[in-house]
Amino acid sequence: MTCSAPTLDRVFLEIGPLTIYWYGVIIAFGAFLGLYLATRESDRLGLKKDLVVDLVVFAIPIAIICARIYYVIFEWEQYEGGTWWDVFAIWNGGIAIHGALIGAVLTAIVFTRVRKVSFWQLADVIAPSIILGQAIGRWGNFMNQEAHGGAISEATYNSFHQYLPDFIMNQMCIDGIMYHPTFLYESFWDILVFIFLLFLRRFNPVRGEVFLSYAMTYSVGRFFIEGMRTDSLVSGGLRAAQVISIVIIVVGIALIIYRRKSGMAKYRYDGTKVKPKK
Repeated sequence: MTCSAPTLDRVFLEIGPLTIYWYGVIIAFGAFLGLYLATRESDRLGLKKDLVVDLVVFAIPIAIICARIYYVIFEWEQYEGGTWWDVFAIWNGGIAIHGALIGAVLTAIVFTRVRKVSFWQLADVIAPSIILGQAIGRWGNFMNQEAHGGAISEATYNSFHQYLPDFIMNQMCIDGIMYHPTFLYESFWDILVFIFLLFLRRFNPVRGEVFLSYAMTYSVGRFFIEGMRTDSLVSGGLRAAQVISIVIIVVGIALIIYRRKSGMAKYRYDGTKVKPKK
């Protein structure tokens, strides 16, 4: 459907040659809010002071680097004809959440081994904060008018217009065409996952299963929403995010079953021992 509407300015602040974009401000807000919640939960569980903060100091830059590497690998063709510096021009766009998660998880594994603490315990504490940060971060995509779906019909537009505020509809009017706000679908799904994880940990599950539940439930939503997007990373005709989502779901289920049957899951979320079955 064709459209014409005023859009929001993606620039948050300009100070001389320095330009600060809403994308960065929103991502930073999501990260700090997630960090605040994780440190509070860490204190409640009696973990070492500043453990989460120390991890984040290492994990965030490594996650950003890995997010960029992941994107460049799948989009290598667009960089072959340019200069080598284009690979590092992250301000021009081009990062992938799955790359960031891979980098963050690998960092956490090394960090917890060095600090001699449980990876699964720390991952459980941080999992709700990660998905909340993702939910907020999608609004950075909204400001950039990216991560959207295909064009919508007039009937769909009329249906959406009954429920969505004008500022969302206007921002999804890109170059005169109205698109599906898939950023909103994923943000909404992420909020549901966040609430589910908070609910799950109240039942004191086996250690590690809050994090694995995050990985699997997020992947379910991402699989279906990715199918609607127009900017998917593609390899061999397959959407990379959908393939990765399936792998995460399968591996997550396998890990839960294996850890329970092998006796590796010895502790619950709050640190109490799992009672052996009689």
